[in-house]
Amino acid sequence: MKYLFLIYGDPTRDPTEPEAIQAEIDAYWGYDKLLADAGALLDSQALQGTETATTVQVGGDGGHTATDGPFAETREILGGYYLVDLPDLDAAIGWAARCPGALRGKIEIRPIMEFEQP
Repeated sequence: MKYLFLIYGDPTRDPTEPEAIQAEIDAYWGYDKLLADAGALLDSQALQGTETATTVQVGGDGGHTATDGPFAETREILGGYYLVDLPDLDAAIGWAARCPGALRGKIEIRPIMEFEQP
């Protein structure tokens, strides 16, 4: 079963000292290696800050508007994701609990819908 781990955190709690930033990056590299060694890692990426985001909305007339930034105002932002292939939700919960992002934020686990093309 494929799952997406969505990493949410409060950017005001991000480390600011170079050593702390490097320690967090190293923790993620270690987590990546654990998932890869287990054969579960399909993809993972960190996202740039919300200040780089663009939101697109399509109106009833088919025209669209693009605005800077995310639409919702929230303290927690989506900072990155892991796409994993694991046997079941219990395994996904166990792996999500080991994600460095769970220490200061939350990991949302979403099963991937798989469709058969006609």
